[in-house]
Amino acid sequence: MVSRLILILGDQLSPDLSALRNANPDNDIVVMAEVGDEASYVPHHPKKIAFVFAAMRKFAQQLRAQGWNVLYAQLDDTKNAGSIVGELLRRAQDTGISRVRATEPGEWRLIEALQQAPLQVEILEDDRFLASHKDFQDWAAGRKQLRMEYFYREMRRKTGLLMDGDQPEGGKWNYDHDNRKPAPDDVSYPGPMQFTPDAVVEDVLDLVDARFGEHFGTLRPFHYATDRAGAHRALMQFIRNALPRFGDFQDAMLDQNRFLYHAVISPYLNAGLLSPLEICRAAEDAYKSGKAPLNAVEGFIRQIIGWREYVRGIYFLEGADYASRNALGHTRSLPAFYWGSDTRMRCISKAVEQTRDEAYAHHIQRLMVTGNFGLLAGIDPHQVHEWYLSVYIDAYEWVEAPNTVGMSLFADGGIIASKPYVSSGAYINRMSDYCKNCAYSVSAKTGEDACPFNLLYWHFLARHRDRFAGNPRMANMYRTWDRMDETRRDTVLRDADLFLNKMDRGERV
Repeated sequence: MVSRLILILGDQLSPDLSALRNANPDNDIVVMAEVGDEASYVPHHPKKIAFVFAAMRKFAQQLRAQGWNVLYAQLDDTKNAGSIVGELLRRAQDTGISRVRATEPGEWRLIEALQQAPLQVEILEDDRFLASHKDFQDWAAGRKQLRMEYFYREMRRKTGLLMDGDQPEGGKWNYDHDNRKPAPDDVSYPGPMQFTPDAVVEDVLDLVDARFGEHFGTLRPFHYATDRAGAHRALMQFIRNALPRFGDFQDAMLDQNRFLYHAVISPYLNAGLLSPLEICRAAEDAYKSGKAPLNAVEGFIRQIIGWREYVRGIYFLEGADYASRNALGHTRSLPAFYWGSDTRMRCISKAVEQTRDEAYAHHIQRLMVTGNFGLLAGIDPHQVHEWYLSVYIDAYEWVEAPNTVGMSLFADGGIIASKPYVSSGAYINRMSDYCKNCAYSVSAKTGEDACPFNLLYWHFLARHRDRFAGNPRMANMYRTWDRMDETRRDTVLRDADLFLNKMDRGERV
C-alpha cells in the first residue's frame, strides 16, 4: 500500500474529516503545522491565533491517542518552513512520501497553493457542510437572483429540521418579524461559558504574545474552549440558558453588555470542533421539549443551515476574485479608529473596543455599525474585508468575504443583497443604547454635532443615485430626499463632506 501525507489545517479539527476517512493509521502520516504565513498573511487577532494553535495541539494529541502517526510542527520549531506547502515539502523529503491527501481549504489562496505544489496532491471536498458545491450550483443554476431565503427552505427540506411533514413547523418558514426587538433594559444571561487556560493553552499564549504581540487585539484574559469537549459544554449552556431569549434580542446591542443572548459558538463550528447538524438538532430538541420558543430556534437554525451554508456556496460559486470586487468604486482608506484610535462615535467605539478585547462582535454590530459606516463613507472594500478577516476569531475567507464584500459593502454588485444595507443613526438608536452616551446627537440632521450616520446616509444615496434610484426597495428613500428643500439637501451634503474630509486628514471624528 502506498503511503500518503494527510494534511490537516487549523480549521479542520474534525475526526470525520474527509482527508482522514478511509486513510490507514498504520501506513499514512498526518501533517499539521503552526506556520507564520497563516498567522500573518493578515494581522490576525492574537486570540484567534492562540485559539487555533491550542486547538490544533489538542487535536493532534487526540489523533495520536487513536493510533495516528502525527508529524506536528510548532511555530517555534527551528526547522519550521513557515508555510503549509513548505511544511509538506519538508515532510515529504524526510519521509520519502510525495503523495498528499487534503480536505479542501476554505480559502482560494490555499487551494491554489496546494494545486501548485510540486507534490501529488489529492484535494477532497469538505463534506462537513450540508450543501456540496454541486448542490449549490444546481440550486443556483438558472436563477436571476440568488436569495438566501429560498436556499434556506431547501436546506430545511433536506435536513428535516423544524419540518412538519413537507410544511414548516408552525406554518411559516421565517420568524424574523418576531426577532427584531430593541435592546432590553437588563439581560439575565451571564454570557458564554468561559474556560480557564490549561498548560497547553498557557504555552500557546506565551508563544503568541512573544511573536504576535504587536497585532491588534488583547490576548489575555483568554476564555475560549480549545477542544471538542469544551465546545460542546459551551453549546449546551447556551441552549439551556440563552436560546429561549436569543430570538427576541438577536439584533439588539447594549453599551455595557457585549454578548446579550448570543451563543458565541461560531469559533468552534468554523474550526470543526462542532458540527452544524449537532448544533441545530440540539436547538430543535429544545423547541420540541418546550424549553425554547419557535421564533428563537428557527432564527438560530437559519443562521447555520441557511446563512452559513449560503455564503459558503456564494464564495465558491463566484470564484477566486470575489474578495477583491468593488462594484461601487469606493477607494477611501480605512480610518484609524477601526484599529482602536479614538472616535467620538459611541457605536463604532464600543464595537471596536469589544472586537479588540474579545475577537468577537455579533452580526448586527458587524453589519449595521462597522459595516454600515464603511459602506456609507465609501471605504475601500478590500481594506474593510482584510480588517474583518484580521480581527475576528471566527473569520475564514469562505465565510467572511461574502458577509463583508457582499452583505455589508455591496461590493459584489448585488449578488447577495438586493439593496445596500445602509441606515442612518435612527436604526442604531432603535436597536441599542449607544446613542444615549454619544458625543453626537442622533436627532440632529445637520451641523457639527449631527450623527455622522445621518449625514453619510444621504451622502451615499446622492452620490449613487444613478445606480439605485430605480431599485424598488429604495424608492421611498429617494422620494424622501427629493421632498427636502434644496437648501437643506445642500447643507446635508456639505456637512457630510466636512466630516469625511476631517476623517481623511486623520483628525478625531
